[in-house]
Amino acid sequence: MRPREFDHDEVLRVAFDQFWRKGVRGTSLSDIARDAGVQRGSLYNAFGSKEALFLQAYERYADEYLVVLQKALGTGSLRKRLTAFFDLTIANFRSGSPPRGCPTTRGLMELGAAEGEGLDEDARKAFANLVSRITALVRDALSAGAERGEFDGNPAAAALHIITVTRGLAVLERAFNDEPQLRRIAAHTIDLVLGKGGR
Repeated sequence: MRPREFDHDEVLRVAFDQFWRKGVRGTSLSDIARDAGVQRGSLYNAFGSKEALFLQAYERYADEYLVVLQKALGTGSLRKRLTAFFDLTIANFRSGSPPRGCPTTRGLMELGAAEGEGLDEDARKAFANLVSRITALVRDALSAGAERGEFDGNPAAAALHIITVTRGLAVLERAFNDEPQLRRIAAHTIDLVLGKGGR
């Protein structure tokens, strides 16, 4: 059996950068092959299709992002944890020049209404899985805060509210490119969840 002709992880990194900047529709395997320094045919042999490559690259991104997010939500008061969560969220979709936006929100906009029209059900499940895992991390942080007396609401409902706000922030970032506005909304959301006088 012939050894792989390329670094699998590096191809996923290069591919995801392309997908994040240009969307799946706007990215070609030829672009990825060129930037990764591999043959286009090698990508087909390894992944089968552009969509399959996207899914593997997205899942790699999701795993790495969750590790960083878990760390951000892991120390300090609940207010500090939620602030760190929003800081990381905003920094994530403000990264790049110009900013690349939120890869999950961008991907959801490329889902096809009918078979063959865009990203498929496997992609939708991957996006939903990441959103669910992020929601669970926020819910756990709120539950831990409740045990410390920092929060007296419903952790599950508050986590869904916070995650819904982050989806709106992704849209507002695309519309206005105004980071201070995003940070004001994030701070106001934390005040709504914890109360202005909350820790």
